[in-house]
Amino acid sequence: MPLSDHEQRLLEQMEQALSAEDPKFATAMRGSDLRRRAYRRVALAGAVFLLGIVLLMTGAVAQIIPLGVVGFVIMLGAAFYGATMWRRAPAPGQAVADGSDVPRIGKGAPKRRGASKSNKQGSFTERMEERWRRRRDDGFGR
Repeated sequence: MPLSDHEQRLLEQMEQALSAEDPKFATAMRGSDLRRRAYRRVALAGAVFLLGIVLLMTGAVAQIIPLGVVGFVIMLGAAFYGATMWRRAPAPGQAVADGSDVPRIGKGAPKRRGASKSNKQGSFTERMEERWRRRRDDGFGR
């Protein structure tokens, strides 16, 4: 049964509010796009690795040492890049971090917000529960 226009508008408003209140969670819900992108990059690294093998073998057969060295360096770089992307790819069902919790060194290091962050999350949950109770009590869905 499709949603009515009113229900669709309410759903869109809830999605926008959720994205505004908790962008990290919204990013986690879009994890499949990040996973697909990482797998594409791994496939590209594999293709470049094969190109490096071709250059290496061509250099070895034609006895052109610089071509073989270039092929080996390309293979090495592609293998490193592919392994890095493979490790970064989120597992299916795993929450995806938006990079905000990655520690940075130096001048732009984030400040620790321990207790205030948990209070904010708790208040968001409480507000969402209160909104749900109000909608249910006001006859939403009857």
